[in-house]
Parts: sequence; C-alpha cells; structure tokens
Amino acid sequence: MTAHLLVGPVLRRVVGTSATVWVETTAAATVRVEVEGGGSGSAKTFSAYGHHYALIVVTGLVPGTSSPYRVLVDDRELWPAPGSAYPPSEISTRPAEEGDDPVRLIFGSCREGTPSSSARHLPPDALDAYARRLMTDPSTRPDLIVLLGDQVYADNTSAKVKRFLKHRRAAGQQGPADQVVTFDEYTKLYLESWRDPEIRWLFATVPSVMIFDDHELIDDWNTSESWRADMAAEPWWSERIAGGLASYWVYQHLGNLSPDELAADPLYQKVSTAEDATVLLHDFGRTVDTADVNRYRWSYALDLGRTRLVMLDSRCNRVLAPGAREMLPAAEWQWFLDQAHGDYDHLVVGSSLPWLMPPAIHHLEAWNERRADSPQPRVAARAERIRRTFDLEHWAAFGRSFAALGELFRRLGEGDPALGDRVGAGGAYRPPATISVLSGDVHHSYVAEAELGTRTPVMQLTCSPVHNQVPAFMRPMMRFSWSRLAARGVRAMARAAGVRAPAWRWKRLAGPYFGNAVSTLRLDGRTATVRVEGTAKGGELFSVAEVSYPRQDDPR
Repeated sequence: MTAHLLVGPVLRRVVGTSATVWVETTAAATVRVEVEGGGSGSAKTFSAYGHHYALIVVTGLVPGTSSPYRVLVDDRELWPAPGSAYPPSEISTRPAEEGDDPVRLIFGSCREGTPSSSARHLPPDALDAYARRLMTDPSTRPDLIVLLGDQVYADNTSAKVKRFLKHRRAAGQQGPADQVVTFDEYTKLYLESWRDPEIRWLFATVPSVMIFDDHELIDDWNTSESWRADMAAEPWWSERIAGGLASYWVYQHLGNLSPDELAADPLYQKVSTAEDATVLLHDFGRTVDTADVNRYRWSYALDLGRTRLVMLDSRCNRVLAPGAREMLPAAEWQWFLDQAHGDYDHLVVGSSLPWLMPPAIHHLEAWNERRADSPQPRVAARAERIRRTFDLEHWAAFGRSFAALGELFRRLGEGDPALGDRVGAGGAYRPPATISVLSGDVHHSYVAEAELGTRTPVMQLTCSPVHNQVPAFMRPMMRFSWSRLAARGVRAMARAAGVRAPAWRWKRLAGPYFGNAVSTLRLDGRTATVRVEGTAKGGELFSVAEVSYPRQDDPR
C-alpha cells in the first residue's frame, strides 16, 4: 500500500543542531526529513491500533539559521504539499553562542476545532489568525508554541465526530453517545483539529510543546477521590482512560521530549521497535493513571537561551486524599525543585490551571477544600457536591501546593543564599530576573502580579481560550470576582471556616478579556513583556493588553 501523510509534519523540539518532526501516515513507511543547507534524519513508522506514526530525529542543522525542509515518505516528497499556496516550512535554530538574543514564546489553551467542524459557531480561532500573520510577516516568528491544555475535547465533539460515534455505538462499542472512548475514536479528534490548513502549516513551521488539561480525558478529570470512584464504576471508563492517555502520549507527549530524552524513555524504545505496539500502549494507558509508585512523569523541562521552561502536570498525578491533597506527588515535586534551581535569567512555569485566580474564586475554593475535609460526613459530602458542580479544583483547592509554590517563588526571587549550593555556584546565587506562570483553562485572559516582597517580579499570565467561548451571562460574574468587594465577602466566609489567609496578595494588571486570544511572552536580557492579542470578527489579531516587567518605576 502506498503511504501518504495523514497528519503532520509537526515540528516539535529544536535542541542545538537537532530537531524532532512528528508525522502520522496512512500505512507503514520510512519517513525522511531533509533540510536545505544541512541536516537530515529518517525513521520507520511504528504501528498502534492500525495507525502509523514516526518521530524523526533530524541532526546536522546549522546554528543560527532558518532553512526550508521537505518530508519524503518512501522516497516520495509529500511536504511541502504539491501546489501549496503557503510559504515553505522552515526549521530555525538558535545561535551556537547564546548572547543577548531574545526568546519569544506564544501560548494559550482551550482550542476546539475550526468552525466547519465545530458543533457550535465560535469566534475566529486565534491560532489560525496568528498563522496567517506569520505567513506575511516572518519577523514575528516565535521560538516556541506553548499549548497549555484542552488541545482536543473528548467530551464536546463536533457534529462530524458525533455521526461517527453514532455508528460505533450502534455497532456495540460502549460509551457515551457523543463522547470519544477508544484510541481510534481519539484519533478522529486530532485528525479534525490538526489538519486545519493554517494550523497544519503553523505546526510544521514553529516548534511546539504541550500539556494536557481535563478535556483531553473528560471534564473535571481528577477533581477528587469520590470523582475517581464514581468514574471507575462506569463500564466504559477503563477503556476511556486507556485510549485517552495512550493517544495523548503518541500525539502530544512524545514531541515534548528532546532526542536524548527519547533515547532514555523505556516506553518509546519498546513502542518504536515493536511490530505492533497496540497492547503496549493499551496496557500503559490503563495502568499509568492508577500507579502509586514509579509514576510516569508527564512534566518536563527545557532551556531556550537564558530561559528555563518547566511544564507541570497538574492533572494526572494529583494526590487526592482528603486532608493531604497535592497538585504534584512528593517525587515529582522534588523533581520540580531541582528544575527550578539553576543558572538562568527567566523562569517560566507552565501549568494548565492558573496558580493565581480572581481573589473571590480563590477564597471560595480554599473554603470549599476546608469544608470537604470536615469530619462531619454531611458537611464533607455537601462540599464535595459543590466542588464538582462549580469546578473548584484549581491550585487554591489544593492549598498546600498553592502555598508551597508561592514559598518556592519567594525563596527564588529574594536570592536566598542557601540556594547557592543547588546551582553549583559555590554559595553565590543570583535570583532570576523574572518568574512567570503560564496558564489557561478559565476562558478569560489576564495578567496578575504576586506581591511576595521579592526583588524578582512573579507574574501569573493566563490566556484562554484560543478557540472557544464563555457564555455571555457568566462574564459579569467572572468580572465581579476580581473586585475587592467580592474578595472581602468570600474571604470572610473562608475565615469563618478556619481558612488562613494567603501569605501574600496579588493584583490584576490587565484583563479580564473574554474573547479568543493568543499571548506572546518576549524575554529580552533581564526584562520581559507579555502581550495579549484577541481576534476581531474578520479573523485578524488586535492588541488587548501589554505589560512589561520589571517595571521601570519599580523600586526593586
């Protein structure tokens, strides 16, 4: 059978003089990537569930260049697509000697399929708009796309996918009528989303990293212990978690790993050399969600110039025991501490869920966690119902993790001398110039600053949605949740329940903005600038807000 490109190419990590390119093909094949001016790589596809994938490691790239590349499948050139009106896709490398070259990241979350494949009519897609601008203005090209969750919606499918599911359910496949369950059903979501023409070109042209949120699996994934127990009782859940995590590993997580990390990943080594990896991936997806020890680490870290990006899994590996809730288990928190300490200028932490929420919502979630831990069964059960009804499951609802993250940022930002040994600097430690937390999930965009009393500004940068929307009737309530009046009222309720006030305050600097948006974080020398851009009715981007930090008038 002649093989063709089904999805991709998707340019993922570019590290030094090497890069990884992910593809899905229609049949088993050998895929080769050739870069104009130097650099190439090839790989045979691996098979799972009747689908065929390859992750090609390209080596020999020239530092400090942007070069077009082509993709050959069994020696037939299939990318660039014949007759394409789009500019050639290129692989860009950073200079061999990192000097003062700025780092530019674009980020956002919550992207449903394009209007032609969506069950709802949504405002213009911000990533589509960004791709169109980049085609005409290459100077705006970022170093990396950071996608912060809900890249696909397993529980809110398009009309086209619903028709496919209807036939599957009629044939006896268990599961909700309009939600995907199996690996094969998940592939339809990625096919629908990633073959959007502008997105396909953008993903082929700009490196990207990703992390899941809940909708890759199901709304409110891992909200609480009782949620897990209820889901485990569903006859289709075991297959849902197996298909969801296995497909996420193939389509999203594999590309997050550098070539060296791929070589050290035991699962990838088994999958890429197996004649058929279906059983391997099914067993992995089914067991990885319940492992108590030796958990698979979905979190990862990378450096771009003098910037360190640490992406955190704030969904799969949560500790959910009442009274001991944690966003990250102990071993993964220790890994995060090791990544957070180092010799860099800027620390960027990616978390699908915002660390700093509107203050009224923060206090509500902290109050709810306290009530859910009540020794009185009726009180705890009522709090649990509220937690699940209103999605009270952000960092504030994992109070110990919320406080630990702030304390870590405080120590990093004030230049604690004890941290010198952690970076191997003989006791000398220079605090980072900025600390930024990138998040999504909440379907509105804003910039907030934590008042930790440190020399280093600590910022919450939230950009959501890329292509979705919040119902109009909810917007006044969400806007009100940022007000001092709302914060005081809910804080009083939390205090009455015995919740201690946070050790610091935070203030909103920009937003909230409720339209589709994409944000750019530019890190230049010891300064940072975040720009939020929304989409107009005609599909073009316009500036919503821009904030630079540290501010020139800041006494720090």
